[in-house]
Amino acid sequence: MRNADVLRFARDAAAGYPLRTSLSVLAMAIGVAAVVVLTSLGDGARRYVVEQFSALGSNLVIILPGRSATGGFSPANALTTTPRDLTVDDAFALTRLPSVRRVAPLTAGNSEINANGRLREVVVAGTTSTYFDIRGFKMAQGHFLPESDWSRGAPVAVIGAKIQEEIFAGRSAVGELVRLGDRRLRVVGVLKATGQGVGGLNTDEVVFIPVSVAQSLFNTSTLFRILIEARSRDGIEAVKREAVASLKLRHGGEEDITAITQDAVLATFDKLLRALTAAVAGIAAISLAVAGILVMNVMLVAVTQRTAEIGLLKALGARAATIRNAFMAEAAMLSLVGALTGYGLGLFGAFVLRQMYPVFPAYPPDWAVIAALGTALGTGMLFGIMPARRAARLDPVQALMKH
Repeated sequence: MRNADVLRFARDAAAGYPLRTSLSVLAMAIGVAAVVVLTSLGDGARRYVVEQFSALGSNLVIILPGRSATGGFSPANALTTTPRDLTVDDAFALTRLPSVRRVAPLTAGNSEINANGRLREVVVAGTTSTYFDIRGFKMAQGHFLPESDWSRGAPVAVIGAKIQEEIFAGRSAVGELVRLGDRRLRVVGVLKATGQGVGGLNTDEVVFIPVSVAQSLFNTSTLFRILIEARSRDGIEAVKREAVASLKLRHGGEEDITAITQDAVLATFDKLLRALTAAVAGIAAISLAVAGILVMNVMLVAVTQRTAEIGLLKALGARAATIRNAFMAEAAMLSLVGALTGYGLGLFGAFVLRQMYPVFPAYPPDWAVIAALGTALGTGMLFGIMPARRAARLDPVQALMKH
């Protein structure tokens, strides 16, 4: 038998039992689709986190109050305590460092905004005009907080796009008065809509006010964070060292702050989410092994059903290797069709996810697609070996007698 005859034999054998063939293909397709969809979710989460932290700005060093036990970044850093607060004076002192381009102090809290007969709770962020440049915000109306003395801010506010929509029904809010807690502030700008931000903080629902006004509103002198922008990417580590040394000197020789770099944050999340993606891919790949076992069972049944046909082929001179190749070709064909079908279903599932959550980049990574297709073909061929060898070892006389 020529190679073309072997392939034709395998094709006709698969087409002769459509239900059995369909179930085998479906099992393999489900396994591949599971790998594609789950890795799309995992890698999409990684890309989303990277994009969101990149949106914080570039060349960033973030100063947190409190000393991390490891000196590095971990989610627990947000819960650290410190014997000495970060202050506006601390932030201002950092502006004098040679490697620093910009510094933005940040304090935050919750309050109610009241205007135009409407009332809602909002997140209030106290900062300075430099925060606008560091974060790369864009204005829809007016301007951001004006440049002023950090210790004496004007009673002004910049609101998010959703607040403008809900409080002012979408009309221009610039120049309008709002009440924030017990303070009356004038709106000087509306931010352009950005959607969900880092850590679940939606900047469309934030009110930005001068840091001194925010500290007075919340009756505190403590800063939540200090954002520092280095002059270049190469200067990030220098800024980190200089900032730590400066604040240590200001805090009586005690290093009671934690400095993290944007790269460290991204590297940590990237490593975690890559491991998560690989783990879910491995879990999904188990279904491919199950599908391979199903292919083996189907092929064993095929050997039993086609004993007489195998005997006739061997009686006509077909070699054992030819019979083995024919059954291996059938197993490969079932696996290939199942893998390609599953790949198509997986891409469709990832497409549905992107339509449901447009901000979530659910695209399957290339390595996962190659691994899924390769594993599908590999398991199909691996589990097809035993039925193929059984068919090749059949005695032609005994096989014909069973007909």
